[in-house]
Amino acid sequence: MRTRDARPTLVLTSVALAQLTATLDMTVVNVALPAMDAGLGLGRSLAWVVNGYALSFGGLLLLGGRAADLFGRRRLLLAGTVLFALASLGGGLAREPWQLIAARVVQGAGAAALVPAALALLTVTFAAGPARNRALGVYSAVSAVGGSVGVLLGGLLAEYAGWRSVMLVNLPLALAVVVTALLGAPGDRGHRARLDVPGAVLATAGASLLILGVARTEATGWTAPGTLAALGGAAVLLVAFCVWEARAAEPLVRPGLLARRPVAGANLFMLLLSAGQFGAFYFVSLYLQDVLRLGPAEAGLAFLPMCVLVFAGIRVSTRLLAVVGARALLVPSGLLTAAGLGWMAFLDAPGSFTGDVLGPSLVLGAGLGIGFVPLTAAATGGLPPHEAGMASAVLSSSRQIGGALGLAVLVNIQAARANALLADGEAPLAAATAGHALGLTVAAALPLAAVAVTLPLLPPRHRPTSPHPAPRDRQPT
Repeated sequence: MRTRDARPTLVLTSVALAQLTATLDMTVVNVALPAMDAGLGLGRSLAWVVNGYALSFGGLLLLGGRAADLFGRRRLLLAGTVLFALASLGGGLAREPWQLIAARVVQGAGAAALVPAALALLTVTFAAGPARNRALGVYSAVSAVGGSVGVLLGGLLAEYAGWRSVMLVNLPLALAVVVTALLGAPGDRGHRARLDVPGAVLATAGASLLILGVARTEATGWTAPGTLAALGGAAVLLVAFCVWEARAAEPLVRPGLLARRPVAGANLFMLLLSAGQFGAFYFVSLYLQDVLRLGPAEAGLAFLPMCVLVFAGIRVSTRLLAVVGARALLVPSGLLTAAGLGWMAFLDAPGSFTGDVLGPSLVLGAGLGIGFVPLTAAATGGLPPHEAGMASAVLSSSRQIGGALGLAVLVNIQAARANALLADGEAPLAAATAGHALGLTVAAALPLAAVAVTLPLLPPRHRPTSPHPAPRDRQPT
C-alpha cells in the first residue's frame, strides 16, 4: 500500500531528479576548475570550490535529515531545492572568487536538505516489498551513475559553453524537482517534536571539522598542525555529540537506530565501499587524462561502459532482493568490487583504454550496481515513517564521510609512492602510474573488509518491512 494522496510516478521522478541534482554537482565542477580559475583568478582558493560544497553538504546532512522528519519531507525537499537553485544562479553570475565559493557552500547546504528529504519521501510513499525495491532501484541507479555523468557533462559544458554553464545547468533540474514534487508528493506536517539544537550544533561542527581536516591532508599532509587541530576538534565534538544524544529527550539521531543490526551493517558497508569507490574514480580519471591523454569529454565517455554494468547490477539486485535478502547480495557486490579494483591496479604506462581500463571497469560497475539497492533497503527499512529522514541522512553521511576519508588516505598513499619513485630517478609518468596502482590495490581491500565486518550484522534473509504502514498510522506523512 502506498501513502494516501501520493502520485507514486511523480514522487519517484522528483526523488530521482533531486538525487541526480545533488550527485551531479559533486563531480560536474571538477573538470571545469581550470576554466573557473582562468575566468575568476581563484589561485590558491581553487580547492575551496570543491571543498566548500563538501564541507556544508557533509556537515549539515544529519540536521537536514532530522528537519525532514520534524517539518515535513516535501516541505524540506522544496526548500532545499530552491536554495540549491538560487545558489547555482549566484555561482553562475559570480564576478569575484569569494562569490563563487560562497555559492558552493550554500549549494551544499541545499543539498544537505534535499538529499535525505528525497530518500525519506520515497521510503514513506512506497510500501516495503516489490514496489519499494523497484523505486530504490531507480534511486540507486541515479546515485551510482550521477558522478560519472557529472564528469562527462562538466567536460562538455566547460569545453563548449563555458564554466558558468556548469553552475547554471542546475536551474532546469531544480525546476523539474519542484514541479514534480508539488504535483505528486502529498503535503505533510512532519512529526511533532522539538529540534535537538545542541545535538545539531555538535553534529554539524564535528562533521564539518572532520571533512575540513581530511580535505587539508592532500595539500598539507596528516601531521600538519592545522590538520591535526581540525581532526582533534572533530573527535572531541563527535564524542560530545554521542554523549549528548544518549541523554537528549528528542535526539537528532536516536541512539537505538544504529543498534539495529541491519542499519549498522548497511552504514558500515557503505562507509567502506564509498572509501574505495571515490578513490578509484579519482585515480582512473587522472590515468585517462594524464597517461592516455584523453580530453575531459572523452574521459567522461570512458566511464559509460561501467555505468551500463551499474544499471545491469541494479536491475538484478532489485529483482532478487525480496527473494534472497540483502546479505546474499552484498557478498557478491563486495567481491566483484574488490576484483574490479584489484584488476585495475595493473595499470600500465603507456597503456590503453581497452587493455587497462575497460575490463576492470565492467567488473567494478557490476559490483557497485548489485550493492546499492540492498544497502539502501537495509538502512531505511523497518523504521517508522517519522524516522525515515533520520535514517536517510545517516546513510548519506556514511557515503559522504567514507568517500572523503578514503580519498584522502588513498591520495596520500599514491603521492608517497610516486614521490619515492621520482627520488629514485623514475620517469614522472611511470611514477604517477605506479602510485595510482598502489592506491587502487589498497582500495581493493576496502570492499573485502566491508564483507568481512558487516556479514555478522545482517541476518541471512533480511527483508525490510515497515511496522507502521503509511495509510494506517496516524503519523503525518
